[in-house]
Amino acid sequence: MEIAKISSKGQVTIPVEIRKKLNLKEGDKVLFIEEEGKIILLNASYVSIKEIQEAMKNAAESSGLDTEEKIEDFIEKVREDLWKKKYENNA
Repeated sequence: MEIAKISSKGQVTIPVEIRKKLNLKEGDKVLFIEEEGKIILLNASYVSIKEIQEAMKNAAESSGLDTEEKIEDFIEKVREDLWKKKYENNA
């Protein structure tokens, strides 16, 4: 287990041992996936689209978004909430 600090700009230095294990070098891109309250960090150059789809599917299912209808309803609710935040406060 490694511990890192978040800077005032939201930056985190990835510990050396983690960088070595993930074969991360300066300039590499990383992928963050939130799943069940945890963050998964992946070396973006090694991640296939299939793996990303599977991670997103698992996250959606664990959130109860297990049908296309539920996903569409969730998206619509998010859109409505964003619309309200953006335009109702300006009225």
